[in-house]
Amino acid sequence: MADEGKIDSESEEDIMDCVDVGDPDSGEDDEMGSGDDREEDATAKVFLPGAPDAKMCEDEELVCDESAYVMYHQAQTGAPCMSFDILPDTLGDKREDFPMTCYMVAGTLAERSHTNKVIVMKMSNLSKTTPAEKEGEDSESDESDSEDDQPELETAMLNHNGGVNRIRATMMGDKMIAATWSETGKVYLWDLTRPFTAVNDSAVMSAYTRNRESPSSIYSFAGHQVEGFALDWSKTNPGRLLTGDCNKNIHLWDPKQDMTWHVDQRPFIGHTSSVEDLQWSPNEQSVFASCSVDKSIRVWDCRAAPHKACMLTAADAHLRDVNVINWNKTEPFIVSGGDDGAIKVWDLRQIQHGKPVATFKHHTAPITSVEWNPNDASVFAAAGSDNQVTLWDLAIERDQDTGGSETEPDVPPQLLFIHQGQKDIKEIHWHSQLPGVLITTALTGFNVFRTISV
Repeated sequence: MADEGKIDSESEEDIMDCVDVGDPDSGEDDEMGSGDDREEDATAKVFLPGAPDAKMCEDEELVCDESAYVMYHQAQTGAPCMSFDILPDTLGDKREDFPMTCYMVAGTLAERSHTNKVIVMKMSNLSKTTPAEKEGEDSESDESDSEDDQPELETAMLNHNGGVNRIRATMMGDKMIAATWSETGKVYLWDLTRPFTAVNDSAVMSAYTRNRESPSSIYSFAGHQVEGFALDWSKTNPGRLLTGDCNKNIHLWDPKQDMTWHVDQRPFIGHTSSVEDLQWSPNEQSVFASCSVDKSIRVWDCRAAPHKACMLTAADAHLRDVNVINWNKTEPFIVSGGDDGAIKVWDLRQIQHGKPVATFKHHTAPITSVEWNPNDASVFAAAGSDNQVTLWDLAIERDQDTGGSETEPDVPPQLLFIHQGQKDIKEIHWHSQLPGVLITTALTGFNVFRTISV
């Protein structure tokens, strides 16, 4: 898997205050940045990776084309968050109206391990992208209106021992629980009730900040003994968890009463190298999938003994490490991404034959994240170490009557959109309650956007 990036913050206060939020060039503090405030360069041209002239000079930079986005915002924290998850809310499903609100939980990966945090975030007043004003036109809005239109970010912190390799959240009854994989080799579970309340209530936030509150983890497991990245909560059995480490071991967690868990000390046997990602089946309580540095993808049934649980194996699924997988919510498909830069779609009914139903080779560096759109079963997104986020639609087929010119790059017809501008992108997630909204995290911060193509 691609090396996880780290950055040393100036001090613990940089993380606690999250003062560096917004467009890094805007000078604004405690607000999210919007893509609306960029001036259009008269000499600007489309930059398409893979095109014959896709080279940038040192004095050139990528600028967002606002006409390609329905919404586009940025946010930064004092230390990079290389993993995050979207928190469900009670504001309604399939929300299309602006401004929008979303909740997330993220974990920092700072150089000094004692300064790392779990961050509960509320992003609100996320406005629709508006076209830049034409030269000579007068603005109808005054400064006060402009300030009211600015997106806002509320954060509540919890101290975390070591950098957060990966974080995932789930609901157990009325409680919001997060699991974190620490670089120290431990897995922690957290009750997010108090910090989630804080970002929604100014009085609670005032007390939370004034008293320097930081709820302790509710459970931890040190049995892996080495660090790991693979982590997933069951979609069909609340509280059931899988964790996989860099020493090829996968452990199953079953919830007990009073917010405790039983972790099976017998690891699932099959992989011969680091387990990079895990995915529970969205429909079957006992079935999950895994991928590994050993280049394989495996499907397991946890009802069997750990050494007999592997049902299906796609050996040599990629030419190099298989970094990430994601299970389609409605179709029997898994999408995978590897260090070879390839994205592959697998039909679970044929995966043991080792032949994917689709292979896409657009990215020029390792794939770091893949995820199906929860509201459109044929669409998925991928991110790579080449600083690209790509959107794909399997329902699109090539028009045989249309031939590209010699100056145009040869791109798959299923490639809908390329999002750029971030450095060292690590994770992407679709927001299931905000159709088409995608959130990404990178060394340079978060992007929240919706394109005109999805």
